[in-house]
Amino acid sequence: MYSSRFACILILSLLAGCGGMKDDLLPSASDQRLPVIPGSLGSAVSQLAPDFTASDSLGNPITLSSVTPLHKGVVMYFTMWCPTCDAHMAYIRDNLISQPSNSNVVFYAVDYVSGSVAESRQAQLDHNFGGSGFIVLADTSNSILGLYHATMATTVVIDRNGIVRMNEQFKTTKLQDVLAALP
Repeated sequence: MYSSRFACILILSLLAGCGGMKDDLLPSASDQRLPVIPGSLGSAVSQLAPDFTASDSLGNPITLSSVTPLHKGVVMYFTMWCPTCDAHMAYIRDNLISQPSNSNVVFYAVDYVSGSVAESRQAQLDHNFGGSGFIVLADTSNSILGLYHATMATTVVIDRNGIVRMNEQFKTTKLQDVLAALP
């Protein structure tokens, strides 16, 4: 009996303390994001992509700013090696990497769940993406994930000038359209 009353009092106390949060549930004009300034540094579309260096699954360092000028575009797909990610990556491998129009686009699978380069390589092999056309980046510190505000299945496209052209959840048609529109 006392434990039920205590639990009710505790719950009511906690809910009463959340009274100021009501405003967070009702968006207003003051809650809007700041506008994106094209060419400024950031991960939003039209911004200059934040630079990073990460090891690929073979231990080679990859620096984004060294790669982008050499290719028409860079695609980063953020994977946790789940069935959904595997299906998206298989689609990209089978339908986009092999397209002649994408021959000058580099495709990265950003592995942000494995704890080391060796584990990233093993995940790549275990999921049958060794030699697939994807270069797997081992984001062991989640720094790339943070720079691009990514989650599972986030897909980022960056053009040769370093401008972000797409940063959103994987969508086949959208990715195809963005790749086709790369300058």
